[in-house]
Amino acid sequence: MRTLLCLATALLLAGCATPAERAAQVQREVEEMIVVYGPGCERLGFANGTDDWRNCILRLSARDAAYTRYPTTTSCFGHRGFYQCTTF
Repeated sequence: MRTLLCLATALLLAGCATPAERAAQVQREVEEMIVVYGPGCERLGFANGTDDWRNCILRLSARDAAYTRYPTTTSCFGHRGFYQCTTF
């Protein structure tokens, strides 16, 4: 039992990232967003490197994250105009 507890603790601590590792991960994510959404924002008329361009990138990324992060389904039941719908 003690071995299992030590092993679980070691695995938990191995999954923790240092602040430098987290900063590097965020930097990679920002660079990926620039590659994916930057050209689209330029085509929308925002000059590359401006605050409006950066804001466009963040808005497009947030929009896509909202649509792809949590798949939803809607189910309705009822009769003759009296429906109860639920979205999960």
